[in-house]
Amino acid sequence: MKTFTFLAAALLAATVSLAHAEERRITVNGTGMVEAVPDMATITLGVTNENAEAVQAMQATSEAVTQILARLEEMGIEPRDVQTRDLSLSPVWTGRRGLEGEVPRITGFVASNRVFVRVRDLDALGSVLDAVIRDGANDFGGLSFGVQNPDPLSAEARAKAVQNAMEKARQLAEAAGVPLGQVISISDHGGGGRPMMRMAEMSMADAGGVPVAAGEVTVEASVSMVFAIGDD
Repeated sequence: MKTFTFLAAALLAATVSLAHAEERRITVNGTGMVEAVPDMATITLGVTNENAEAVQAMQATSEAVTQILARLEEMGIEPRDVQTRDLSLSPVWTGRRGLEGEVPRITGFVASNRVFVRVRDLDALGSVLDAVIRDGANDFGGLSFGVQNPDPLSAEARAKAVQNAMEKARQLAEAAGVPLGQVISISDHGGGGRPMMRMAEMSMADAGGVPVAAGEVTVEASVSMVFAIGDD
């Protein structure tokens, strides 16, 4: 009985000690940001045609896309940087609004082919856009900028996030009048590999073609850190 009482008391003391140790902690979040000039652009472009016959609608679309792909190859865009994203053929209906006397019927077809293109030479971006428009591209789904190798930027952003968290922890410890102890844990919340567009100083890509403002991209990272509170 005495042995059991002793073990129970020791376990209780250890639990209280652990709870006390967990209370003596400082938890902070840190963020880091790195800005860089983009060296790559991605565009989604396509061709859409409507015709009374499905075959003709698709044929006109396919011919234009074939010409666009050939043009991109001529301009130095590598095959690995071109990918079909969407190919569709849809009927065009009339008389579907429920008006009196109207009978729903198909009066034509719309064929669409959308292509994802990665442009690694930003100086040629304006010319690329101008060329594909001339070759029949009439559907643009977006333009974004990025960096071809974001890993070094991500590493720098994470390092800044850790520095930011450590500075916050020092400020909190100083304000509370307690010594800052060692790092207990660090958690990476990610975000470092996703460049974000930021409005900054703009440079126009190839003034001879479609004017495009490249600006800058921002790579962000965030971390959570737990510090022990040192002994007084």
